[in-house]
Order: sequence, then structure tokens, then C-alpha cells
Amino acid sequence: MSDTLAAVRVTQWADPASVFAALFAHEPHVFWLDAGPGAREGWSWMGTGTPDDPGRATATVCTGGSADAAASSGAAFRGGWVGWSGYDDAAARAGAPPSRDADGVPQDLWLRVDRLVAFDHGAQRVHVFGSSADVPRVVAAVAGVPLRSPAMPAPVLGPARSRHAPEEYAALIERCRDAIREGDAYQLCLTTRFEVEASVDPVAVYARLREATPAHHGGIVRSGRVALLSASPERFLDVSPGPDGAAIVRTRPIKGTRPRGGDPATDAALADELRASEKERAENVMIVDLMRNDLSRVCLPGSVGVDALLEVESYPAVHQLVSTVSGRLVPATTVGDLLDATFPAGSMTGAPKLSAMTILHRLEDAPRGVFSGCFGWIGEDGGLDLAMVIRSIVVREDSAYVGAGGGITWRSDAAAEVAEVGIKARAPLAALGAGLPPGW
Repeated sequence: MSDTLAAVRVTQWADPASVFAALFAHEPHVFWLDAGPGAREGWSWMGTGTPDDPGRATATVCTGGSADAAASSGAAFRGGWVGWSGYDDAAARAGAPPSRDADGVPQDLWLRVDRLVAFDHGAQRVHVFGSSADVPRVVAAVAGVPLRSPAMPAPVLGPARSRHAPEEYAALIERCRDAIREGDAYQLCLTTRFEVEASVDPVAVYARLREATPAHHGGIVRSGRVALLSASPERFLDVSPGPDGAAIVRTRPIKGTRPRGGDPATDAALADELRASEKERAENVMIVDLMRNDLSRVCLPGSVGVDALLEVESYPAVHQLVSTVSGRLVPATTVGDLLDATFPAGSMTGAPKLSAMTILHRLEDAPRGVFSGCFGWIGEDGGLDLAMVIRSIVVREDSAYVGAGGGITWRSDAAAEVAEVGIKARAPLAALGAGLPPGW
């Protein structure tokens, strides 16, 4: 797709879920980057693409996008690539030991967009981008789409299979604390995996996932027999134009989690507990410092700052502690340069980053795959918006997996950390029709 392709605004609002079901659900290479059901702000993007060389996407210079192009439709993303980058290869490029890849899912998968429907939730407007011959057909189809019925109930698959039993994960937490005591790290993001052996319909599973746990950076990306389904609440990187012409990069790390309460008083108490927790606050600040350091490698001197610190954001299943770090990118910085400086994200490694990744490689002793990576869009005009692959499902031909984990510090309590992993994995597994194994 290029800037010369046609762009048309649809005259009436259409429900994104209905449009996706009617126009794109059966396409072999398809995406939907989803602001969530009932969203009143932000954008959703959906369409089709062609598998492309990831190097073409990452070679894009981060300019933050074309102001002139965006002004014609209001859309920050008008074409480029949609896809994901996984954890393991990125960790190896950053100096960590290589992981064996037994996933059967590409570590890097990017679709070059050929049709794009953009939903501006704030303005309640829809825009279509594509070839001059294709756009009128898509516009007419969008305008005529009826409302979609609710998601179908999940099948009953029973408990998932876990990579680690709860007691094994608790023992690994103690080994993390040993490494922290020895001074080899001061935070480690320890993860595990839950797997389901079944052939699943990615579109149906995603419909259930978004209905149960809506998120501002949800999405489905499917290419052939593999797919990523996400209800991610964590924006990893976005690049947008700054007022002085320099591209602005932002990252919003999440560290600190509490479940939602069953009544308003309990729910508010849990949010207050999260906000006041010395352990959670320290964990978040450690990653803020790490991300400041990472961004300083590609940002203009003195431009990196903390825009927001230790804010509680609430989602259907959890409260999260979130901070925001930003900086002005050095001119001619490419997407590849930015990812080399920041990826894998500190919220999924711990700190110091290389030491943490090396320790975790030894302790976890298995690939993370796409989990802990990032997904989203890279605009051909230099903007991007990437979310973390958390609260997500990775689908293969005859199986699917859910990764989950948490940040371990010296003050971590093993039982609480095990419970947190269960909280994070429960909703994605339920969307598959599976439950947590005993003990989780």
C-alpha cells in the first residue's frame, strides 16, 4: 500500500466487530487492531495484507507520520505493516543466549497492508484505504453491514497443561531472589506457559476474549494457520510527530497488578492497596529507569522524561500500575534502531536487562515465543503504535498457548506471585474454553 492509494470516508458509523465478521473474518491474512467494544476514543484498524520481509518494515525511518497525509483523514495509520515480533530472537540479538524454537510460529510476522478500514471512535467516523478499484466496493460493504450477534459460547476443553506446576514456579521465584541477593539483578520478570491441545477458531476465540476483557490495545493478527489474539492493556511504543518537527516516542510500562473486587468498596480498596504497595511501586520505578536508559540511546540529549508515574489503570479483570516515559528521537532513527535500543521491553525482562534475560533464559529453560514480544502497526510514513504481547493467545494449527508471568523483586512473596500468574492467564484460557490447572 502506498500514499497514492485512494482514501474515502464512509458517511455513517459502523460497528467494528460487525465489519470484521462480514468482510475480513475468512481472509487468510487479516488483522484487526482493536480499541475495544464500546470505545469512545482512539482508533481501530482492520484489513488484509500480504506477508512481507520484516526488514522492510523495520527499515522505516521514525518521523512520526506525515502531518499532511494525516490531515486529509485524521488517521495516523494510512498504510504500511501490521504484525508482531517475538521475544526469543530479539533477546538473542540483544546478547542473551539463543532459545530453541519449538513453537511452529514465526518470531517475526508482518503483513504489508493492501486494504485498510480505520474507525475513529471519538468522531464516530470510518475511513477506507485501498486501490481505486477496491475502495468503492469496500465502502459500500461497510455501509451495509448489519450488527453482529454476540460471541458464541466457548467449548469445554478442561484444564490447560502448564509448563510449570505451581510449586515449581514458586521454586523458580526463590532462585530469582537468590540472583537478586547475589547482585546479578534487581528485578526479574519470570514467566511460564499454559497450553491447550485443540484446533481452535481464532476469530471466535477473539470475540470471546474481547467481550470478557476489553482493552485499548486488543487485536487479532492471522496469517495462514497461525494467529495472535490479544487483550493487551500495555502500550509498548508509539511514535508521533512532535510540535518542533522531531518525532516523539513514548512507552507506557506496566508493573504492579491487583484483581478487581467483587463490590465497589473491595474494588477501591484493592486499587488503593496497589497504589500504596512499596514492592509494586519499586518494581514500576525500576522499569521506568530502565526505559529511560533505553530511550536515551536513540533520543536527543536531555529530551527523555517521565510524563506520568505510578498511575492506577483499571480493566475488567485487574488493576494495573502504569507509568509513561517519552523522548524526542534523533533524526533518521529507523524502526530497527528503536527496537534495537528498547526491545525486548524492560517490563518483560527485568533489570539490568541483559543480565536479567540471561538469568531468565537459564531458569525458564524454554522459549517464550511470541509472548513477551510486541505487535501493532508500523506506518510507511514513519509513525508506529506497538503493544506488548501479554494477556494474549498464540494459535497454531492444532494447539494454542497463553503466556503469563510477573516481576520478581527481593520483597516478592512466592504465593502472591503464583496467584498473580493465575489472575493474568485465567481470562485468555477461558476464551479458549480451558481452565487453569490445579493449584494455579
